[in-house]
Amino acid sequence: MWTLQVASEASADQRAGSAVGRGHSARLASVDVVIPAYNEEAQLESSILKLQAYLTDHLPIPWLIVIADNASTDATWEIAQALSDLLPGVTALHLDQKGRGLALRTAWLASEADVVSYMDVDLSTNLRCFLPLLAPLLSGHSELAIGSRLLPGSRIRRQPRREILSRGYNALVHLTFRVGFSDAQCGFKAMTRSAAQRLLPLVRDESWFFDTELLLLAERLGYRIFEVPVDWIEDLDSRVDIPRTALEDLRGLWRVRRQSWHIRPTTAEEEP
Repeated sequence: MWTLQVASEASADQRAGSAVGRGHSARLASVDVVIPAYNEEAQLESSILKLQAYLTDHLPIPWLIVIADNASTDATWEIAQALSDLLPGVTALHLDQKGRGLALRTAWLASEADVVSYMDVDLSTNLRCFLPLLAPLLSGHSELAIGSRLLPGSRIRRQPRREILSRGYNALVHLTFRVGFSDAQCGFKAMTRSAAQRLLPLVRDESWFFDTELLLLAERLGYRIFEVPVDWIEDLDSRVDIPRTALEDLRGLWRVRRQSWHIRPTTAEEEP
């Protein structure tokens, strides 16, 4: 059940975010980049090598890549360990239970970075979009930042069926909750650590609905969400079971809708 206590704390997170921005010249903020991985032995190594090289060359603040293996049954964990031993700025986390949401919650709550983020292991989103994703968090403008494939300026390449399902799902989210964000499902998100520490314990889902529930909760409790248009190419070797995921998403929306009936919408401006 979502609690109103966190709602009153949203403004505290906004002040904390502003403090990060103001203090940036004195102390460089840091960011953790979590890569959830389940049975990704085929592409994990190439993706981490590409990401590590990009961050080394382009990210001017301290960073750490966290490979979050969630109960893989192939060689994913062994590859993750090898990459952690070989590459500076790369570490690996193993979970015995499957679930992308669980992997993200575990890695983010354990983080000591100022900003926590994640991207899909296939790097479907162009890495050039990462700095624009971090900018509003580091400056104190927002507490959450998300990639959107539905904003003007986005460049997307995917199968028509996936495009229709994605647009239909996000339209349903808008119709049901009247949210301000356009794309709940893009695997390219970041938030301040203070926001993560308060929001994550309230998110119940541990699988694919995790992203949507997190955003619905954040918006309802007054957190500022910034959207970034992205360049995105569909991974044709995706591990997502689309029919099962769609059903779980619908069940999640119904659950959150029932919960929200018992909570008065609260914004930071209502704090005494």
